[in-house]
Amino acid sequence: MKKTSRFALALLGGLAMTGMVATASYADVESNDPIKLTLHDWTGQLITTKIMGSVLQKAGYNIEYVQADYIAQFAGLKEGDLHVAMEIWETTGREAMDEAVGTGKVVNLGETGMQAIEEWWYPSYMKEVCPGLPNWEALNDCAEAFATPETAPKGRYLGAPVTWGGFDDERVEALEMDFEVIHAGTDAALFAELESAYQRKAPVLLWVYSPHWAPAKFKGEWVEFPKYTAECYNDPAWGSNEDVAYDCGKPTGPIWKVAWSGLKGKWPGAHKAIEGFNISNDEMSQMIIDVDLDGKDMDAVVDHWVDANKDRWSDWVKN
Repeated sequence: MKKTSRFALALLGGLAMTGMVATASYADVESNDPIKLTLHDWTGQLITTKIMGSVLQKAGYNIEYVQADYIAQFAGLKEGDLHVAMEIWETTGREAMDEAVGTGKVVNLGETGMQAIEEWWYPSYMKEVCPGLPNWEALNDCAEAFATPETAPKGRYLGAPVTWGGFDDERVEALEMDFEVIHAGTDAALFAELESAYQRKAPVLLWVYSPHWAPAKFKGEWVEFPKYTAECYNDPAWGSNEDVAYDCGKPTGPIWKVAWSGLKGKWPGAHKAIEGFNISNDEMSQMIIDVDLDGKDMDAVVDHWVDANKDRWSDWVKN
């Protein structure tokens, strides 16, 4: 998950501005400078960020959306080149978040209200050929059932885009699994493959996360690995493999909001509003379904939520 500073800065230098939204008047805000919110490459994060951006806009703030790498964005947050990241998942981003917060240059603004699961997942029909599931140890006995021509005789695990982290390559090595990790290029490609495989009842084992539409649409289960502990990631002596770390599953837990430490001093009202942001897994999953499955325009879905929840978000922006 950790990148060298040169790599992080190179990615940060390539960030693309994807949109700026401003209101007609800034009379009631502390600064007219744009608050820069990061956008990533999955639908839920885009929705979360645009809801927050819309609320801040209605409060009079100047908002700028910036496309950024999930992990490398912390370099920009530390320097104040970026200001707010609305989704840091306990499952994959905690290590990078804690490092950044530890510098004093980034602050944790609390939970979003959503609880994260990210883990290896398979359709229920795969238990017919691998009856020991969901226990992870069953996978080595039926690895060939998950093989593809590019991985045979090893099974294939379709991981998320490599920038998401998650330590799946390390997990395979640590648990001595007869699998090869193939990373999907994009979030869309990952779930397009699941759609195709599920319709054909073809073998597939892949990264699935929640909140998302996939666990609601498809019948399946997450693989049960040894339970995550911090020691598993930090102490090679922990667990079944005494030589390397990551011989356990991924953590589960909150999705967090983080910000540049200077946000509160420059935009105290926005800082308070972001702290107040809260949304449930069920709400987010439905909006993801609206966009990804029902083909609704994302901005229209965001606008509908904002219009329907005015009493709720008004409390976030009260002085």
